[in-house]
Amino acid sequence: MTLDELLEQFDEVLDSGIKIPGSKKTVVDIEKLRVVVDEIRLNIPAEIKQAKGIVADRADIITNAKREADAIIRNAEEKAKAMVAQEEIVKLSQAKAAEIIAAAQGKSREMRKAAQEFVDDIMRRADEGLTANLGEVRKTRAALKQQIPTSSN
Repeated sequence: MTLDELLEQFDEVLDSGIKIPGSKKTVVDIEKLRVVVDEIRLNIPAEIKQAKGIVADRADIITNAKREADAIIRNAEEKAKAMVAQEEIVKLSQAKAAEIIAAAQGKSREMRKAAQEFVDDIMRRADEGLTANLGEVRKTRAALKQQIPTSSN
């Protein structure tokens, strides 16, 4: 029998008792009551064990769920940290790249300016040298012209 059925029998024994007039007391068959109580005692452990098992299973399920939730949260936090770190690395890399490019562009301007000044200096010297040489050539030509006799015939 189930525990509910036994409790129902217990109620029936109590209901079948003889009421004492003028009092709230009832006379019941104690032997019937003891049989029902004994049956209840025999059936309680099985149902209590079943209830304890359910409670233990529930506790295990909750513990496992908490453990899984904690693991998921830890993984999410680690991924978030990794993503932030990666983003920081990218930002630092971009900043360093911009710095390198700016330095390279500045160096390029300096080198171009120095090369133009160098070429201008060489061209100026060449111009001065050629001008000086042209002057010498003209003087030499003029001197040669003066040495050549002019024919009057």
